[in-house]
Amino acid sequence: MSGANPARGEASIKIAGETLVLRPSFAALVAAEQETGPLFDVVARAAEGRLALGEMVALFWHCLAAPPEGMTRARFGEAVVAGGLVNATPALKMLVGQILAGR
Repeated sequence: MSGANPARGEASIKIAGETLVLRPSFAALVAAEQETGPLFDVVARAAEGRLALGEMVALFWHCLAAPPEGMTRARFGEAVVAGGLVNATPALKMLVGQILAGR
């Protein structure tokens, strides 16, 4: 997959050796919100350092532009953990910024 387009509010994250694009579309954010609760609360928890790993993975999963063939949610979550929070933090910052600022 090609790289993320910051002008579209996209972020990228390297998962299992692949660079994946996270696109915070309206539909993706609505799906994430249905799972994690109000996005403003998610943003507040992230700002306070209290965002749960499952919430972060849920946000990423719903914003995933094109999951690699055969990638399940469970495998995706394991790959995020394997990559470490240092790898996931820039994508999380970008998505949180887009949630707050919009496009």
